[in-house]
Amino acid sequence: MDDRHSTSTYRADDGLRERNVASQQAALNAGRAVLANMAEGEVKDEEGKDKKTFGRTPDGTVFTVPQTHDMVTQLLSPSEPKNLSDLVVLLILGLHFAGLWLLPSSARVPVFAAVYLFWRACYNAGIGWLLHNQSQHKTLVRWAAKTKIFVNPATGKNPHPELYKLIKRELEIKIPKDYSFDDAPLEYNTWLVFRRLVDLILMCDFVSYCLFALACSGRPANESLLMGTVRWASGIIIVLFNLWVKLDAHRVVKDYAWYWGDFFYLIDQELTFDGVFEMAPHPMYSVGYAGYYGISLMAASYKVLFISIIAHAAQFAFLVLVENPHIEKTYNPPAPRKRSTDHGTISTVSHESAIPNAPSATADPAPIVPTFTPKQPPLTHNLLGLRNLDLYRTTDSSIILIQLLLLTLTAVTPSTPVYQFFFVLNAALWRIWYSGGIGYVLNQQSNSKAWTRHFVKYGETPEEAWRQWKGTYHLSMTMCYASFIAACWKMYSLPPDWGYGLALLKHVLGAGMIALQIWTSVSIYDSLGEFGWFFGDFFFEAPRKLTYSGIYRFLNNPERVLGLAGVWGAVLITGSRVILVLAIISHILSLAFIQLVERPHMQKLYGRSLRRDAGLVKSLKRSLPPSLQQLHGSVDKIFDESFEIVEDLLEAARPKLAAGVSTFVKDTTALFQKYPARITISRLDADLAGYDQRDYTLTVEGTEVSSGAEHEHRSGREGVNARMPLDRRGEQKNLVFQYGAPIRVKWTAPLNHSKNDWVGLYMVTDNTSREVTRVSSQGRWIATNWGTFDSVTCEEGIISSDVVIPASEIHDGENHDLASGEMVFSGDKLWWTQGVFEFRYHHNGKHNVMAISRPFEISISRFTEDEIEADQHGMVQTAVENALLPVVRNCFDRNPDIAPETVDEQYGSLVERDGKYAKRVVFAVRQMFGVEFAPEVVRADGNVRNLAWRICNAKKVLAPYSMTRSNGTTTPTEEKKEPLLE
Repeated sequence: MDDRHSTSTYRADDGLRERNVASQQAALNAGRAVLANMAEGEVKDEEGKDKKTFGRTPDGTVFTVPQTHDMVTQLLSPSEPKNLSDLVVLLILGLHFAGLWLLPSSARVPVFAAVYLFWRACYNAGIGWLLHNQSQHKTLVRWAAKTKIFVNPATGKNPHPELYKLIKRELEIKIPKDYSFDDAPLEYNTWLVFRRLVDLILMCDFVSYCLFALACSGRPANESLLMGTVRWASGIIIVLFNLWVKLDAHRVVKDYAWYWGDFFYLIDQELTFDGVFEMAPHPMYSVGYAGYYGISLMAASYKVLFISIIAHAAQFAFLVLVENPHIEKTYNPPAPRKRSTDHGTISTVSHESAIPNAPSATADPAPIVPTFTPKQPPLTHNLLGLRNLDLYRTTDSSIILIQLLLLTLTAVTPSTPVYQFFFVLNAALWRIWYSGGIGYVLNQQSNSKAWTRHFVKYGETPEEAWRQWKGTYHLSMTMCYASFIAACWKMYSLPPDWGYGLALLKHVLGAGMIALQIWTSVSIYDSLGEFGWFFGDFFFEAPRKLTYSGIYRFLNNPERVLGLAGVWGAVLITGSRVILVLAIISHILSLAFIQLVERPHMQKLYGRSLRRDAGLVKSLKRSLPPSLQQLHGSVDKIFDESFEIVEDLLEAARPKLAAGVSTFVKDTTALFQKYPARITISRLDADLAGYDQRDYTLTVEGTEVSSGAEHEHRSGREGVNARMPLDRRGEQKNLVFQYGAPIRVKWTAPLNHSKNDWVGLYMVTDNTSREVTRVSSQGRWIATNWGTFDSVTCEEGIISSDVVIPASEIHDGENHDLASGEMVFSGDKLWWTQGVFEFRYHHNGKHNVMAISRPFEISISRFTEDEIEADQHGMVQTAVENALLPVVRNCFDRNPDIAPETVDEQYGSLVERDGKYAKRVVFAVRQMFGVEFAPEVVRADGNVRNLAWRICNAKKVLAPYSMTRSNGTTTPTEEKKEPLLE
């Protein structure tokens, strides 16, 4: 079911750990909120009459959305009309029950395990594949359009009249009001048919799971009556809670979101945000699966528990791989790019924090003076995550070396009481430093900017203080958890019998709690970002209004409980009292850190605007009777007063205490260039007979590079003859196009050519055969005709199709007319590298080649400074800007929403969200200027002028180590000697 409400954005005036998230994206949050408010519930007007709900298809068609009901009501309620598909679903469900009854007891468990896994795969893999392709390519709607199953046979265009009658009867029986099969849009009818498939899969998925649990159920040996009662009562409570979650979620999102209606069409309706969607993120996929564990508890079977964990993990994979990308694409489009309103006078938006002394092309260079800037530091070189690991950075290399040392000591030392004591003591000391020492440093920074003042005293900048602080905090956090893991390893011993007692259950629960802490840490980092994770608002000014997103929509301080779940999971796994004491110390110190360090700082920054109750607490309070609500307030008061007493004691003892001194790893995605490897059929199709390949042609046009690029091939390393200009025996020159520039392709074909023909772009060296293409195009292809493939992306780029060219206009002596068309390859349909390429025209949706274009080269011209005059500072920034602007525009697909028109205009926000654009620019800069940057630098600079300054500065810094001349400030070469002193 579609968790349409679980991540909608909730904005409040305050928050605790939600420290200034400068430019956090609430992508998935906003998306799911919009989805949730698109529920199909009836809306009343002032007179109490029902309003109609209207839907809108992608082509703008507006239609009335009739009321529908959930699958259980449709199938089992006697008041609901039944059709043939209902009977089919009920029959299949009956076969499941019959199987449990008829199968021998020894075969029930493996058979129903296989049956359930089959239906679960149909759900997560099957429905997931359909929805993914519907989201990306409108595949389901395209199938319906191609088969014409919804077209009235009276028009003579429907080849399946009986199927049409069956579908029409089925749908109109289920929706007797406000629905006409013939008048409904194609997208809505497709969604209704898709719903019936979903009903079958989801009902069979649930029923087969319950039958599998029945087949596995039993009573543990030597279980007491009290333990059995507690087990069943707990399981029933969990299942009832799960049932409430499902019912409340359906109450909020209705059938539209439950059946992923937004993959087909959209509905506009007011936002609602209540119930279970205030309690937990993704409630349909998180707490909505609690019933699985309740059933596992009642069945008292590890088999049911493990298959429940597998199913739950598959559901989260479905969420991450299918739903979240669709929500991101549909409901969180990039913000409009800031444009220059006055082309005569353009104000440069400089990133002082990123480029503190970036001069213009003519400005005098300012001296570097350490000044305090309240602005947040640039996020160009993040610290957390394996993707950001940089062994050239002292912090990273130091942490790696210390971790290796700790790992070695843990592995080579025996687990004797002496070593166990020292490892536990080491973990305790690191925890005390991590909470107490770091807390003291942050408290001093909050009160007097002590950390920043120390670095300013020695002439450093606040940015340097911030970098050093991040390194200190990162090292402390890493060592705190590494030492705790080492202590757990020393105190752990494998259970002698996994089946005895609760040994296996403890390990499963412990692993689950560790996974919960990992997820919590990732969610916190996603919400706070690098700036918030390292307590950036203790060092720089923060906006006075907080935005609650992600996990902070539900909890004010997720690290208070969930953030230490893994520590308690380790207690369960190890079963050690020493680790239990260590966990208690860790939790107490963590709570003290929140109460004594974070809360005072947040109160100082935001005052009374701090939110008192998060979404989960509000929901729980509303469900409590008034007397218990008052009791909760009294407990809060006692808790706050207790901490005030502790604060007073610490304040009194402060002079006697010695002064102290002063992320989690995010899942990385490695980008692999998938080289084509799919082998296709090598024989020629029989339907090629009758086609003359001379009628097929491909002509290529593009933005050519400067004429000087031809000389780059002659490097002086060739023989004497090879240095001569090319002796061309024809008028055609080599085709050399700009990197990233759109390429126009014109094609001709016989009038009776297949409508499934397509043109693909390949490297010349990838195909050895001229008759058959043996590699995949990897998405770099365009159809010759509209509406022939099950994808809309293959039509992006078609300009014209099947334009008839009379025989009189053909200059090759042909005596018959030809069809022609044009298409443009741009963006993701191009190769973002240098090389020699060709287009191939393919027949009938296969890989038989009918025509091959002239080979052409994609090249990035090397920027040479020899013929460019430097300014008075030895800089050539203006020339670099002019050379860089068209390249950057090409790298941004010349998209007006993100590509700048001038060197001062800011990049569009999509550059921040999609890393491919910055990586394209980085590659081009490396080829043009011989300088390599990280993609984060391109995003941080924000415009071409800042990037050009950075390139000039890098060339100037690296000039003494370069083997080429530079018109900038550099070491004089023998080719151009100048006196160093006058």
